[in-house]
Amino acid sequence: MLDEVERWLEHRSWSADDRPLDRLLAAKRDTGRSVSVVLPALDEEATVGEIVTVIRRELMDGAVPLVDELVVLDSGSTDRTAEVAAAAGATVVHRDSLLPRLPALPGKGEVLWRSLLATRGEIVCFIDADLREFDARFVSGIVGPLLTDPEVELVKGMYDRPLGDAAGQGGRVTELVARPLLNLHWPLLAGFVQPLGGEYAARRSLLERLPFPVGYGVELGLLVDSLHTVGLDALAQVDIGVRRHRHQDGQALGRMAAAIYRTAQLRLARGHLVRPRLTQFDRGENGFEPRTSAVDTEERPPMIEIPEYAERRAA
Repeated sequence: MLDEVERWLEHRSWSADDRPLDRLLAAKRDTGRSVSVVLPALDEEATVGEIVTVIRRELMDGAVPLVDELVVLDSGSTDRTAEVAAAAGATVVHRDSLLPRLPALPGKGEVLWRSLLATRGEIVCFIDADLREFDARFVSGIVGPLLTDPEVELVKGMYDRPLGDAAGQGGRVTELVARPLLNLHWPLLAGFVQPLGGEYAARRSLLERLPFPVGYGVELGLLVDSLHTVGLDALAQVDIGVRRHRHQDGQALGRMAAAIYRTAQLRLARGHLVRPRLTQFDRGENGFEPRTSAVDTEERPPMIEIPEYAERRAA
């Protein structure tokens, strides 16, 4: 590990317990910074309500007004995600209602990119909507450094990620794809425990300057581009405990891995894959049957370049 990374781990890795809520509220009052929380959601009716309820109860209502805005960005759910989220107290915005002149592309990164048009907070916190046993520290822990340290621009959550009953077995794409890529090509980012984690927060002034891969590569892309934009010392991570969520099957992980590799390749060479497709196999009646999927290759430009966003900022 590079000496710079060892120093970074010492000075830019914290626990959520290092910044109690009373300290965060005092910093929020002193700085006047506003906080928006965004939950990108697709068919998450089983979990989104509880996440919204916890955030409203522990970080918005009463004596702890840490979060100013809570938005669930629905990317086309066919279940009751929107209804459940609204009933729990979130503002629900459909992906297609934002920037309607630009047809939406499928993918998580597309939703996160459009969320900048649906929120106003100077600090934007992203939380995946499929989390179980949700803890409010997932929000307070990662927004804490942004409220208390003006030099920090982006904070990733780090956590234990069990796979079923097995401790520490989650994050398979992280260990097999993302971590090797980062260590080999961006060794300054080798200290991030969960580089692909969906729980992170950043200053709007940074996010609006970054391109967003529309699919699974969004977390790696934002992390790499943040490093190049603001430098390692402006990045941090916070231990927020244990993260439990719905795990995907092996083929879904394969598609995720391909998109992440593509995101890395673009940043290494800004080149084009000869064939941005991924073939996987299912066993059918006649043996193994191939199934080919497109690899996410699209990216959205920095939001600050979008006229509608610039007009809203000026209003």
